[in-house]
Amino acid sequence: MSRSFCLLLWQAALRVSCHVVTASLCMGGSNIFASVRENSPLGQLISDISIRSDPGANTVRLCLTGPNANWFYLEGRTIRLNSSASRVLDREVLGPFLIAELTCYEDDIKQSHYRILVEIQNENDNKPKFLEETIQPFSISEVAAVNSVVFTVKAVDSDGDMISYTIDQSSENACFFRIDPPNSGKVVLNKPLDYESRTHLQIIMWAQESNTEEKFNISTVLTINIEDVDDQYPHFLPCTPVSPDVPVCMNPTYSANITRKYQDSVLEFSPGPIRAKDGDRGINAPLLYTILSGDDHGRFVMDNRTGEIRLTRAVDDRQPAANFTLTVMVCQVEDWLKYSLATVLVRVLSVNSFPPLFNTTTFKGFIIQSSSPASIVSTYGNQVLQVQVFDWDFPDGVNPNIRFFLHPPSRLFQVTQEGVLIARTDKLQAFDRHILQVVARDEESGEEASASVDIEVLQRGQAVPHGAFTEQQLFGVVDSRLAGGITALILLMFLSAFLFLLLRFVRRRRPQEANVLPAIAVGKHPKVSSRSPGFIDESVSRQASSQSDSFHGRQGLYTRRQSLPPPTSCSSSAADSTSKPCLPAPSSEVSLSDPAGRCHFQTELFVVVEKPESGLYRWDRTPDVTAGLPSTGQCTEVHAGTPQCDEEFKTDQSQDT
Repeated sequence: MSRSFCLLLWQAALRVSCHVVTASLCMGGSNIFASVRENSPLGQLISDISIRSDPGANTVRLCLTGPNANWFYLEGRTIRLNSSASRVLDREVLGPFLIAELTCYEDDIKQSHYRILVEIQNENDNKPKFLEETIQPFSISEVAAVNSVVFTVKAVDSDGDMISYTIDQSSENACFFRIDPPNSGKVVLNKPLDYESRTHLQIIMWAQESNTEEKFNISTVLTINIEDVDDQYPHFLPCTPVSPDVPVCMNPTYSANITRKYQDSVLEFSPGPIRAKDGDRGINAPLLYTILSGDDHGRFVMDNRTGEIRLTRAVDDRQPAANFTLTVMVCQVEDWLKYSLATVLVRVLSVNSFPPLFNTTTFKGFIIQSSSPASIVSTYGNQVLQVQVFDWDFPDGVNPNIRFFLHPPSRLFQVTQEGVLIARTDKLQAFDRHILQVVARDEESGEEASASVDIEVLQRGQAVPHGAFTEQQLFGVVDSRLAGGITALILLMFLSAFLFLLLRFVRRRRPQEANVLPAIAVGKHPKVSSRSPGFIDESVSRQASSQSDSFHGRQGLYTRRQSLPPPTSCSSSAADSTSKPCLPAPSSEVSLSDPAGRCHFQTELFVVVEKPESGLYRWDRTPDVTAGLPSTGQCTEVHAGTPQCDEEFKTDQSQDT
């Protein structure tokens, strides 16, 4: 019972990997050699089985065994690939071959045995990879020889493809290296290195398949550190490079100013204290200072560690040289052959008692707008504007060590060392105004003075003013033609006001002159004798008759009748009045005297009465001429109850010609 049960279990286990064939197939078989591409799908045909059938044979079994048997399965008389999505046939993992065995059983008796060898054909399904140990940061000495191999990189491809290497030229430091030959991975130094310029470099390296159609590639960033080597000489500070491309310093010239009273003090130099620095920044070797020449027998001593120079004794007044020139050296303590030299200038100055002064606090300047890139600023009278300072420490007031500059600096204006201002005229606009501050510095004493410069931009064609009190100052930045128009308008207003006042005065005088004639007609003038009731001056009478025997006034129209006898008068000329005295008439007498009392006028007067006629007054002689008129100067009602009153006036002394 137990034996039969075990037999059944053994047969079931065999059926897991065996396929039962109901024919005699064990005869006529052979070993199987086949190939399959990697990454082939499930069920890919591997090979057909070539065993000939045996009609007398019983049921047979075929079994797959061997190290790679699980990559195959039987389907009828074929062998197929047993892969899946999670189990991909990969040559790089499994190797180039799959090995298995095919065994044939007949009635559970092994009849034949065949080998199966399947080659896995490679596909380009992998990219190159850099070996990590070849792309780590490198260190290269700054004195490494040009055209020498400095390091080597290596990349591998799982598919066994050939790899070529390139340096990405877009890298900042790609110019320092090259690869020679391209498929070797050897990096060659193309330019000399300098630790003082660059302490490390970076390049991008590419590895690419060279014999495949896909040309798979990969990149990596390489860092190259530069090792400092003691190859540089020390240099004095500040360092001024010879050119931007040549990192070689030009040593400065140090200068200091002293007076004859200076003694036992540390000197202060320009452009800074005497300091030096090792050219190898990474090493920074200790330095030693010394005075090679010019110490004037110990008058100047130098601290060999700090570089300070001290004046040990004062300068003698009888000292013939006004300046001292020293040569100082700095060298490395451990290597005296690495050294550098500098010049030190010590100037002996007189005691400075007066600071520099400008001759005015504000300078006035003008510039005419134009397209010129540079023009000189002028002042009144179109003279060149030149700022000047005086220093009374000098006999003529001129200090040759004065330097002018603008504070703050301007992009539109510059000042020369002679004090002349230059403007960028093409950048200026008409009617602009610029206020600048000019500073004058005494380069020896360091004293400064400042003044303002007021610059106006004139329009094209506008003349520069000749003086401070001109039309331009009066009206500011207004155009001169507009200022002239305003001036003419003001004068016109004054003239109009004068004419208005004159016309008003004339109008006020006319009514007073018109009232003179009625006053004479009624005998109210204070110069007329009271013996006659009313009279008029002979000259007035003649003037009235010359005007068609009538004259107009405020009192109306005056008319004299032609039937009256003519009046007796003096001569018509002023000369006759002085030679011939006036005689009185026997009837009526009128006494009119001139201011000098030289002539009397006698005439017959008549009384007139005012009558309205066409809106005017007409005066006619009354019938009763012989009747006396009141002489007391009362008013007489002559028309519509309008009183006619006396008015005093000064009679005309002239006579008709």
